[in-house]
Amino acid sequence: MSTDQNKITESSSHYENLEKMSIGELLSNINNEDKKVAMAVEKILPAVEKFVDAALPRMKKGGRLFYIGAGTSGRLGIVDASECPPTFGVPHGMVIGIIAGGDAAIRKAVEFAEDDRNQAWKDLEEHHISKDDILVGIAASGSTPYVIGGIEKAKQVGILTGGITCNPDSALAKSAEHTMAAIVGPEFVTGSTRMKSGTAQKLILNMISTSLMIGLGRVKGNKMVDMQLSNNKLVDRGTKMIMDELHVDYEKANSLLKEFGSVRKAVEGFKNNG
Repeated sequence: MSTDQNKITESSSHYENLEKMSIGELLSNINNEDKKVAMAVEKILPAVEKFVDAALPRMKKGGRLFYIGAGTSGRLGIVDASECPPTFGVPHGMVIGIIAGGDAAIRKAVEFAEDDRNQAWKDLEEHHISKDDILVGIAASGSTPYVIGGIEKAKQVGILTGGITCNPDSALAKSAEHTMAAIVGPEFVTGSTRMKSGTAQKLILNMISTSLMIGLGRVKGNKMVDMQLSNNKLVDRGTKMIMDELHVDYEKANSLLKEFGSVRKAVEGFKNNG
């Protein structure tokens, strides 16, 4: 396992004397570093593709997608998982995010929660994880014991595993079956992996969940036809989707949406009855 001194994510910032910079200089320099993130992710697209290709058949058979992480990484997994039901209309529990320290750690750090190698598997067992499911470990450092322990145990029982990290030679990179290691370089504030590393992780998670949901038929054309109608903005968006698809006026589209409950069902119902 790499020492902290050898981890890219712990290497010293390219910038010195941050406290002496003007606000404009700080923002410009942070932005310059952020520009590097998308290019780093672009370099590992083949690895992300291989993982999605392996995961999609399992999900088509009813397998679930689990994310585990600690701190920022855990929170990013929870965000991605929590957005899948409203965006794609999938059941809660199809994509599950778990953070070291439990739900309390979403808002406030839980001391030493990430250091228990055995806890992740205990947390996963509460969801009755099985070999039909998929597990993604998220750790910028790639050395988080909570994540590595969960990935290693999952591999032992035949679960498909992926690892999202920013250190290519880390324990997570070596443990996961599919490693997605975006090398973003040193953080603007040394070691603050909520910055570039966190952004890279978010981009990769977006790619994984969105491409899987499209593969599962949850998008039609370029529209979120199964999205939950949980507020007025989404009802309005859905109404306009129906208008575009069926060439009807707003009132008719809105009536269809309320009658059928989703864009997909409204369009199909109108066509079938027409």
